[in-house]
Amino acid sequence: MEYRRLGHTDIEVSSICLGTMTWGQQNTEAEGHEQMDYAVEMGINFFDTAEMYAVPPMAETQGKTEEIIGTWFQKTGKREDIILASKVAGRSPMNWLRDDGSGTEQTAAQIHEAIDKTLARLQTDYIDLYQLHWPDRPIRIFGGLGHKEMGGEINRIEDILGVLGDIQKAGKVRHFGLSNETPWGIMKFLQYQEIDNSLPRMVSVQNAYNLLNRIYELGSSEIFHREGVGLLAYSPLAQGYLTGKYQGGATPEGSRKQLFDRLQRYEVDGAEEAIDGYLAIAEKYGLDASQLANQFVTSRDFVTSNIIGATSMEQLKLAVTSVDIDLTDEILADIDKVHLRAPNLCP
Repeated sequence: MEYRRLGHTDIEVSSICLGTMTWGQQNTEAEGHEQMDYAVEMGINFFDTAEMYAVPPMAETQGKTEEIIGTWFQKTGKREDIILASKVAGRSPMNWLRDDGSGTEQTAAQIHEAIDKTLARLQTDYIDLYQLHWPDRPIRIFGGLGHKEMGGEINRIEDILGVLGDIQKAGKVRHFGLSNETPWGIMKFLQYQEIDNSLPRMVSVQNAYNLLNRIYELGSSEIFHREGVGLLAYSPLAQGYLTGKYQGGATPEGSRKQLFDRLQRYEVDGAEEAIDGYLAIAEKYGLDASQLANQFVTSRDFVTSNIIGATSMEQLKLAVTSVDIDLTDEILADIDKVHLRAPNLCP
């Protein structure tokens, strides 16, 4: 397992990060524990979760994923072996995360409430990386295409940074990162920290990145090279579509598509043909399609860690061992040919 520096910190994280969002919904506590045991055995030292998990978000399962990680820490005593990341929700109508029943937003009161609940569920005194799950302002994300009216009240970036600085000074968080953020947003957070260096500096951004969505390359990748804010890439398999299991309208029993029917982000015109192209590349070179897709993400120079997720141990083992795949120049050239025919269909 390769280890990479997290931003400008002294932390080294594994190039594969264990994603956890299915635990407490599609996976039981025992299955979550089994996944963590295997991940650590394979050299993974980086786990990612969120107060909102399990996914899809609902009151009945909110916080369950963090609780499962917490019981594993209690059972194994391995908290100090893990770089632990979690997230606080951005602005949304979800009214079951806060005690007063309000929708989520990144105010001082809500951030303080969120971090204290997260720490309790995880049975730990601190988080290594605390991320803003999505921007606290109206923008088009999670599959949105085109422009969205940017008006409306927001919590100011400099105010949010001030609150994060307070919880850092209290010893509850070591470092901070962004998620589902735009190039403008990343740079504004960095700008305010440069204006006032008593505020915390963002060390990472967790955005979707896969063969069907390489938007990050167009603007944000330069921020890594110039500013050192690395990508924690999520959805490397495009929620399973890049495995080929949904091709031709298939709906496998127990899949997220079958259970929740909320994956339309990857069902736009042209997506199936592009996936066919990537599946053909895997077949041409005798590779597993999921390992091809995962290793493409892991091997990009701007990726700090690839956040993989699985609902079965078979899937998890394929994801973790994808680091052994050698993506030759010939394979990468074939990938780019498909990409250039149909770039970024599924942002």
